[in-house]
Amino acid sequence: MRILYSHRTKAADGQRVHIDGLTKALLNLGHDVLLCGPEGLTRPDESPSLDAGKGRSVMKYVPGPIYEFMEWGYGIAARQRLMAAAKEFQPDIIYERYNLYYHAASSVAQKMRIPLMLEVNAPLVEERLKTDALAFPALARRSERHIWQSADAVLPVTRVLANIIQECGVPEDRLHVMPNGVEEFILHPADGSAIRSRYNLENMTVLGFTGFVRDWHGVDRVIDWLATPDGQDTHLLLVGDGPAVPALRTQAEMKGVAGRFTVTGVVQRQAIPAHVASFDIALQPAVTAYALPLKLQEYMAQGRAILAPDQPNIREVVTPENHALLFPPDDTAIFQQQLARLSKDAGLRERLGAAAREALISRDLTWTGNARRVVEIAERLRLAKTQMS
Repeated sequence: MRILYSHRTKAADGQRVHIDGLTKALLNLGHDVLLCGPEGLTRPDESPSLDAGKGRSVMKYVPGPIYEFMEWGYGIAARQRLMAAAKEFQPDIIYERYNLYYHAASSVAQKMRIPLMLEVNAPLVEERLKTDALAFPALARRSERHIWQSADAVLPVTRVLANIIQECGVPEDRLHVMPNGVEEFILHPADGSAIRSRYNLENMTVLGFTGFVRDWHGVDRVIDWLATPDGQDTHLLLVGDGPAVPALRTQAEMKGVAGRFTVTGVVQRQAIPAHVASFDIALQPAVTAYALPLKLQEYMAQGRAILAPDQPNIREVVTPENHALLFPPDDTAIFQQQLARLSKDAGLRERLGAAAREALISRDLTWTGNARRVVEIAERLRLAKTQMS
């Protein structure tokens, strides 16, 4: 199958992990994949290494109304580039990663009568209203609704998100919930001993968090717990970086636990398994209501004991007391109780980690599994288009 993958992502972060994971899996299954994005036309094996500074948004440097006009303008240029690529490549399917004001694929797919699959990872109007105060919310809502409704198949990352999309007029039969996957190399059991040795953690219970940490991730609650009697023999290893790090360092100093808080900085993808394998307890202190964090499945892949919020989107992947310990999102006391419980019980940690890994494998929550599911949907769409012709 010939798949034209449309996106507007320049950042080398979790978004790029999504794109690389799926497109490389499709390539490895024998499909011809061409990416059309900010770098122009590329192939799945041409992705750059991870760089936290690359592709940093200009949003915070430009007034809101001007930024939104820039988004519209970029979409027009992207449509022309995608149309030229589609005419040359002659894809069987167009697959697009949804972005607000980005109508390139919906326009090209309709004009060329090519089935369109749309991956949706967040309701961006809702998300940006909370953080960026959209200058034109009514226009943004119309844009989002039109893009969602124009796709032949919409692939939300959780059922919670699927319900939001359905409320915007997308029929249930077009919705295909597709959780994130993990790369095959992350699924292979890793040895975390070298990481523990590097940071002098051999005799500690290691609490771990991976990714780009922001204030809302709730890591500050972990640092508070380090200072309690239950947290005395534990160490927090933050694998990554982010805007919340300076405040977390200050908090750790004030609490007297700075010596038990380590920030690695940005780590390349190939090194993630060993870092996760060094954790005794893998932390997901907070998560948005509709998302499915990549880190959650990376923790599962390495058989780590997970502590996460008790929310519908989390329960789509793990069962409490079976695959993870959960806590009410706003209940710090129970969060600390569950953390203390995990830190004191190695047998519980081992049981939860093993069950989580087995659940991930049995559901084939890998990018290869997702690629197979994408192709199955694409084949049905292609057949339906052919029969309508």
